[in-house]
Amino acid sequence: MGEVAYVVLFRGVGGATLLPVRELRAHLEEGGFRHVSTYINSGNAVLASPMAEGEVAEHVTAIVRACMGFDKHVFVRSLADWTASIEANPFVKAEAEPTKLHLYTLEREPEPEAVARLKARAKGTERFAVRGRTLYLHTPDGMGTSLFAQKIEPTLGLAATARNWRTVLKLGEMLRKIPLLK
Repeated sequence: MGEVAYVVLFRGVGGATLLPVRELRAHLEEGGFRHVSTYINSGNAVLASPMAEGEVAEHVTAIVRACMGFDKHVFVRSLADWTASIEANPFVKAEAEPTKLHLYTLEREPEPEAVARLKARAKGTERFAVRGRTLYLHTPDGMGTSLFAQKIEPTLGLAATARNWRTVLKLGEMLRKIPLLK
């Protein structure tokens, strides 16, 4: 099997929780990953590996726990999955304001009952849609004022991490630039 390009998203980076990108890149490279690069200082990396998605997540989790004391969820998606998530965006018109459109990477596909509970909590101008392990959230009034966003994880009963559309597209661009071994 050849290499696969993956996006790696760290949940909970920022504020009191730091994950210095230079150190992160070095540890991931020492851990056997290739073409490691990071994007902004909020827990985003891309890399190449012949491992399967779950193995990459476990290996990255072990590395950052052992080397950096980081012990929060790590989410991994392949280039194919990331591209499919971009193409499946149900709020295409919202792309014109990329900081008001958010892609949530979910640890697993939520139960239909949990999605129904979340729909019942959606009030005001915000809209969301779930497609497999991805949730899209359009916040026309901005994420900073969103009361709904903080209800997503507890209502769905799973861990998630969000990136605005500008970051989503940039990570997709970075993934496509990774040269892969066949």
